[in-house]
Amino acid sequence: MIHPLTYIHPDAKVAPNVKIDPFTVIHKNVEIGDGTWIGSNVTIMEGARIGKNCRIFPGAVISAIPQDLKFAGEDTLTEIGDNTTIREYVTINRGTKDKWKTSIGSNCLIMAYSHIAHDCEVGNYCVFSNSTTLAGHIHVGDHVVLAGMVAVQQFCKIGAHAFVTGGSLVRKDVPPYVKAAREPLSYVGVNSIGLKRRGFSLEKINHILDIYRVIFVKGYKLSKAISIIEAEYPATDERDEILSFIRESGRGIMKGYTSLAGDE
Repeated sequence: MIHPLTYIHPDAKVAPNVKIDPFTVIHKNVEIGDGTWIGSNVTIMEGARIGKNCRIFPGAVISAIPQDLKFAGEDTLTEIGDNTTIREYVTINRGTKDKWKTSIGSNCLIMAYSHIAHDCEVGNYCVFSNSTTLAGHIHVGDHVVLAGMVAVQQFCKIGAHAFVTGGSLVRKDVPPYVKAAREPLSYVGVNSIGLKRRGFSLEKINHILDIYRVIFVKGYKLSKAISIIEAEYPATDERDEILSFIRESGRGIMKGYTSLAGDE
């Protein structure tokens, strides 16, 4: 299952049924789980921990040292969960002493030419379209979809089930369940299509939509919006997740919807 023109460091731990195509290089201190396929011309560097049944396409570079001038050679990791697909020429850097690892969850699809920098935490079932770029120290929740050529600034957070449209620049935190678009990045609605696909009831989706109308549409200051939601809306997992995300935001959340000149 391993082509003779592949190089594997003797200290690497590769499961017996892993398939590796020619001209790929596996460095020391690497672990690769059962059923994973690695295409040709892939480089997997020190500290990589790759799960079961992953697919890594040609040209990808996994667990290269961080592009961070503060990095001092510390022993850090890159962790990739099971059933995750890494497409062509994706680059994923390992962590620094801030979090000691970069992590990507299970069942993700990271499309071609995307970059995930040091100390990022990416949840499960995420989809990053072509040329998505994450700077360092970014947290992405489960079921997040980033369309093509999205660029996310360091230390930003993107909540679970969010959808960010193509070409967006993410400079502020994006709360869970929303659709984000425009420049500067703004709330443009709830990700209702994604939520329906994942089994959310219409009642739950409307509940989320009502909460975000108070936060983003009605013109309240954020502190006032939060107090209204706590007083007038029933406590649910979704409500509490939204409020916790906003309270814990380090960069502040993105702006609300405003119409642009020429919009209809």
